[in-house]
Amino acid sequence: MIKRHLFLIILTFFLLLNVQGYAKEPYRMGTTTAGFLEIGIGGAGIAMGDAYVAAAQDMSAIYWNPAGLALMERNEAMFMYQPWVVDVSSMFAGAGLYIPRIGTLAIGLFGLNYGNIDVTTLDYQMGTGEQYTANDYNLNLSYARSLVEWFSFGASFKYVTSKIWHSNASAMAVDLGVLVQTPFFSPTSREEDGMRIGMSISNYGSRMRYDGFDLLFPEDMAPDEDGNYQNLQAKYKMSDWELPLMFRVGLAFHPIIVGNQRFTVEVDALHPNNMSEYVNIGGEYKFMAAGFGDFSLRAGYKGLFMVDDNYGPTFGGGIKFYVTPTAAVAIDYAYRTLGVLGNVHATSFNISF
Repeated sequence: MIKRHLFLIILTFFLLLNVQGYAKEPYRMGTTTAGFLEIGIGGAGIAMGDAYVAAAQDMSAIYWNPAGLALMERNEAMFMYQPWVVDVSSMFAGAGLYIPRIGTLAIGLFGLNYGNIDVTTLDYQMGTGEQYTANDYNLNLSYARSLVEWFSFGASFKYVTSKIWHSNASAMAVDLGVLVQTPFFSPTSREEDGMRIGMSISNYGSRMRYDGFDLLFPEDMAPDEDGNYQNLQAKYKMSDWELPLMFRVGLAFHPIIVGNQRFTVEVDALHPNNMSEYVNIGGEYKFMAAGFGDFSLRAGYKGLFMVDDNYGPTFGGGIKFYVTPTAAVAIDYAYRTLGVLGNVHATSFNISF
């Protein structure tokens, strides 16, 4: 009875919190900034079609659902490199500290670098000889804890910054998440093998406005009068832009558990504030070799039922091996399609100790 009431309270809380971000027709495509906050982190979650809000329980949970950090049983560090489209590169580095009876503290930095870009003007359309660069960064500070065996919560406070040549913008935001472990659909009749429910809301925070030297320009405020007015300094006034608010709810269950083999399926429903609702699905086959580690194969599909879908199938795999009885290294790879933008590869490394 307590579990049911608590679950209803949590669900109501998240629905009310996200009511202002509901994406109704016409969809608000292109009306938010810091789009890099929608790029997934970790080879495992990406390979499962971004359906990972309930299954994440390593450092990548700092993106999918901070409550998943509470399920970490060891300290962990994670690194990811992902070449993005049009020669853009992304990276992530993070570390989590597990403190018994207190919870998990984590810090993560995710960034995009757009490389060197030629400066062009109306007079020099082939380039002035100068180059500029642009980058985006997101710094996360997270805390998660399991209050009881079947319920975990987590929160992330993030600082988001974007820079284009001499102009920049910043914002503060928060991510909130919960995980509920249930005994439903457990093939072994054990509660820990039952269905897990995950919910998270991401990027709930302030707006961003660009400001900087590049927005200044000379203006003659009185072109028809004598006087030296032509070099007066004027400035473009930029608008405020919302962050890409995202509400996720996911169900992860294990239809097959046989010996040291486990098959996991997850279905996530997503509700963004800048496009239509959609569904992600993913699956993972894991073979656990005692004393050695784990071997995983993954596949999924991102963007089911999305209007103007540019996503598609994803694939990947991973291997985890124990260096010592208390330390392990994991390598995960993911491949996904982005429609007309091409294909993207991602590789992540996890070290637990």
